[in-house]
Amino acid sequence: MDAYREFSAVYDELMDNVPYGQWCERLQELIEKYGVSKPERDAEDALASERNLVLDLGCGTGTLTELMYRKGYDMIGTDISEEMLNVAMEKRAEKGDSILYLLQDMRELELFSTVGTVYSVCDSLNYILEEEELSAVFSLVNNYLYPKGIFIFDFNTVYKYEKVIGDTVIAENREDCSFIWENFYDPESEINEYDLTLFISREGSLFEKFTETHYQRGYRAEQMKSLVERAGMKVLEIKDADTGKEVTGESQRIYIVAQEQGK
Repeated sequence: MDAYREFSAVYDELMDNVPYGQWCERLQELIEKYGVSKPERDAEDALASERNLVLDLGCGTGTLTELMYRKGYDMIGTDISEEMLNVAMEKRAEKGDSILYLLQDMRELELFSTVGTVYSVCDSLNYILEEEELSAVFSLVNNYLYPKGIFIFDFNTVYKYEKVIGDTVIAENREDCSFIWENFYDPESEINEYDLTLFISREGSLFEKFTETHYQRGYRAEQMKSLVERAGMKVLEIKDADTGKEVTGESQRIYIVAQEQGK
């Protein structure tokens, strides 16, 4: 994916409205309700160490990874963007955290052990454009889940791309960076292309222009449920990610909790 290059340098600034704190609290609640992971980083037993591992799949600049680390979880973060991971590792160095970051495509996930929890949020899975590839990702997740471990993920819906952000232009002007985000939705493929133009301050009043193109596919709740079950997991909960209530035809983001059922 040829994206999140120059964007990585200003990603945290431009995404400062993302409710990472709320997401962290919800993840902890779901792990406590359904999962096996405990916030015990220093567990001496080998099995307990694997059970307590939490994987942030598509971790980006590591903001949520760090928040979960602060909760006491032993964290791993993987991402396909080297530039985004560089930002995450700079934060880790500044704070002295012991988070493991891995440069990996989630379609080729490779871990050194099982993990008790896997989560993927902020529409990372929408970047997987082919259903078969997404099915393969779910199978890999299931493969690396500790017995009865859980997978928590969210995704943007077809409705959101088609009715809310498709074919719109979003722009924002900040003191040291600005962006123009142009959306182009294709109803046949259900893929949303967004062309991102960035203006980043370099010296004084000079701004440098960069462009990136991102592609995301919308999915439906029943579609995701089927893929999760095909991978061998059991769906425990499906909710509207914005309201926490039941999914409706106008839900824009949905989260699913699934559980490993035995290899």
